Amino acid sequence: MRTLTEEKLLAERVRLEKMREYEDTYVACQAICGIDEAGRGPLAGPVVAGAAILPKDCEILFLNDSKKLSEKRREELFVEIKEKAVAWSVGIVGPDVIDEINILQATYEAMRQAVAGLAVTPDLLLNDAVTIPGIAINQVPIIKGDAKSVSIAAASVLAKVTRDHMMQEYDKLFPEYGFAKHKGYGTAAHIAVIRALGPCAIHRSTFIKNFR
Repeated sequence: MRTLTEEKLLAERVRLEKMREYEDTYVACQAICGIDEAGRGPLAGPVVAGAAILPKDCEILFLNDSKKLSEKRREELFVEIKEKAVAWSVGIVGPDVIDEINILQATYEAMRQAVAGLAVTPDLLLNDAVTIPGIAINQVPIIKGDAKSVSIAAASVLAKVTRDHMMQEYDKLFPEYGFAKHKGYGTAAHIAVIRALGPCAIHRSTFIKNFR
């Protein structure tokens, strides 16, 4: 990690402290778990949910909503989060299930999988914007939570990087679609290839009806 001046380090710690508002509010809870997802909007690939329980005194510099981070920074944080977390997990639901039950229900299922995969059972979930059905744990939905909670931000990075890695592997299987570049999102180039070649095995049929 690059060397920070004392002034920049202080500013970063102040920013992170503001992102601990919800963790501080519920400090009596022993295991606060952040939940977030990646991949609700793409035309191809899975939806992935991340779950992260961080130590109460955990400091992970530059942790933020994964969409606000560079790919290099996300990769660095991905490693650090896994090293420092009390427990972490991801849940993955593929395009076939997304087509079968719809993306919202698939997202909930990925989140349930992520919670179930934790080595430590949380006593509170801080969720990015949603309340997950079928979970008997207290939940706090937070709009734009990945920018307001360190726990949700950590989950955001876990979900995003895990999904990106999967799409890079899919790119090797289906190189003509460019998944390593656009990660399955509906770019003009991606849509043009679908129209020219048709869908491949990881496309979401319900998402590409207008492009076939």
